[in-house]
Amino acid sequence: MLSLEDVRRIAHLARIRVSPEEAARYQAQLNGILGLIEQMQAVDTSGVEPMAHAQEVYQRLREDAVTEPDRRDAFQAVAPQVEAGLYLVPKVIE
Repeated sequence: MLSLEDVRRIAHLARIRVSPEEAARYQAQLNGILGLIEQMQAVDTSGVEPMAHAQEVYQRLREDAVTEPDRRDAFQAVAPQVEAGLYLVPKVIE
């Protein structure tokens, strides 16, 4: 468990100014979190298959098909400069 000095050192490393009252409150909160982590690590999870989500959910996939017409020529017809199907732009980095 964390001591008050540990909490002050962590606050210093994080460049956070904490008062003595705040440090005591943060000490209790952090120790509670660390205690919960210890409880979770104590649980035997052997034989439990890892899951990507807590529920069995699947993303519905649609067919990968073209649904819009090819309008590249129409778009490039109004572009200031085009070469070999590419838009030409001014050089911005020297």
